[in-house]
Amino acid sequence: MRKQVFSLLVDNNPGVLSRIAGLFSRRGYSIDSITSGTTTDTAFTRITVVATGDEVILSQIEKQVRKLEDVHEIKVLKNGESVFRELIMVKIRADAQQRTELNSIVDIFRAKIVDVEKESLIVELTGDQSKLDAFMNLLDGYEILELARTGITGLSRGSRDVTLFL
Repeated sequence: MRKQVFSLLVDNNPGVLSRIAGLFSRRGYSIDSITSGTTTDTAFTRITVVATGDEVILSQIEKQVRKLEDVHEIKVLKNGESVFRELIMVKIRADAQQRTELNSIVDIFRAKIVDVEKESLIVELTGDQSKLDAFMNLLDGYEILELARTGITGLSRGSRDVTLFL
């Protein structure tokens, strides 16, 4: 079993994300994460899907998604040839002393404190999965009140395989 990242360029139509997720559901494929957002051309949306499976399953996923009407392009994003990022927001219970300690951790990871309240703060961090996991491990002694994680998004490196729609 291995993890595969698929980058889809699709029409920005209502229900397209639902149809893609439905394909996974109908076929019994598992989605580890899925992210979606419009591109520079608002007629198109980029969807990043992370799935786990053996070679046969991952190949089937690619073939089945490619057949969908709204899908213009599907790329398999490979480690070393692509850049992956994920966003995490963590609300942490923190008194004055803990804030000082947390500031040190935040600085080390180049994270940002985006909200401060009397008894808590919210930290935002962007990076690859291992960076986010390492950050969360350092928060082990703190009380995590809430956590939101976006899932992976990514693009291939360079300009050789960019699709331009005019």
